[in-house]
Amino acid sequence: MKLYLLPGACSIGIHALLAEIGKPFTTEKAARANTPEFDTYRRINPKGKVPALIRDDGSLLTEFPVIALWLARMNPELGLIPTDIEGEIRVLEMTEYLVSTVHMQGYTRLRRPEKFAPSEADHAAVRAFGLGVFQAGLDRAEQLLEGRDWLFGAMSIADFALFYLEHWAVVNALGSPGPRCQAHHERLWSRPAIRHAIESETGSA
Repeated sequence: MKLYLLPGACSIGIHALLAEIGKPFTTEKAARANTPEFDTYRRINPKGKVPALIRDDGSLLTEFPVIALWLARMNPELGLIPTDIEGEIRVLEMTEYLVSTVHMQGYTRLRRPEKFAPSEADHAAVRAFGLGVFQAGLDRAEQLLEGRDWLFGAMSIADFALFYLEHWAVVNALGSPGPRCQAHHERLWSRPAIRHAIESETGSA
């Protein structure tokens, strides 16, 4: 398997998940938009974004929840997705919320307000709205973590979606992750394989 990533991007969640699973994989840095290399990357992944996973049969998987679910299904012994339907849909529900709402509608407004409002005069309002969405996601996770180490009792793919958002909050000083989210982030960050994987993206491992 090969994971295409961008250092510090949401692909750190899949990178951490692969490290936790512990099976062989390689990584390659994708290209950002508006760079000379971007057209080459789009021939690999026409969507032009990360994460993207090339499976051993050469086929491409994209979209965080899909890649995470496939990895969980391929490694059932780790229990990263519940086997009962109710447990499964709740994990998928939270994963989708964290990625499509908290990240795409919250964090993206915070970091790239120009994508939502062409006028710079509106950027402060866009960022404020994004912060509200981002913080609401952290608060929701904080509630779910009451009395638990993991969002749904046992470690699941949802924890890796939350991890990358918590990491952004910590690294970029965004929002106010509560003590349970901070402990959750540290719980994953302190696992040697995960920390080594994420630090390797910037050459600091």
